Amino acid sequence: MKNDKETVNLVVGKNILSANDRVAAENRAIFEEAGVFVANVMASPGAGKTSLILATIERLPPHIRPGVIEGDVASRIDADTIAARGVPVVQINTGGGCHLDAPMVRAALTDLPLDSINLLFIENVGNLICPASFDLGAHLAVVVPSVAEGHDKPYKYPGMFASASAVVLNKADLEEVFEFDHPFFRCGIEMVNPAVPFFVVSCRTGRGMDAWVAWLVAALQTAQKNR
Repeated sequence: MKNDKETVNLVVGKNILSANDRVAAENRAIFEEAGVFVANVMASPGAGKTSLILATIERLPPHIRPGVIEGDVASRIDADTIAARGVPVVQINTGGGCHLDAPMVRAALTDLPLDSINLLFIENVGNLICPASFDLGAHLAVVVPSVAEGHDKPYKYPGMFASASAVVLNKADLEEVFEFDHPFFRCGIEMVNPAVPFFVVSCRTGRGMDAWVAWLVAALQTAQKNR
């Protein structure tokens, strides 16, 4: 028999996720109405989320107009870097929270020119656990591990990789330095998400970026056709 404390924790957790999911569905409806395709970009701190977003934006065809919601515990460092490139960006600071949630994204939308963009990147707070549990209303869940973190991440954080719409392995130029074991890494992903699209990239050298961007653009175009 469950004790009272455990029962209360389960009920509260379920209620929080249910409330979040309702707002996420409303966010998704707003995005659909505005014709905006949304990617929730998730990774641990330092994996290169901002670098990947900027390198991707540089390679987008002219008809794709990007925007960014930048999530961090504190500061505007990444948001200012993105704004310097002329990209519409809104900062969300969680004040200690380990992830973004749907209500935070909803509040940020009032400051974002949805009528001027058709591709939105939501850069989540650096974390390989909590962000996977909170739907934001995005169309894609993009997980960005890096070579520098090691090849064991799919085994340690299976929930994140199981929920991914795409996995983009960053910092491929450091493979030899960190003795990265690609087969071991891929095996970990395939155990929880065997069909997930997988890309190996280096934002510094440009390796693999064309394939990743082509896939993302195709996903956006498919979504537009299906509306």
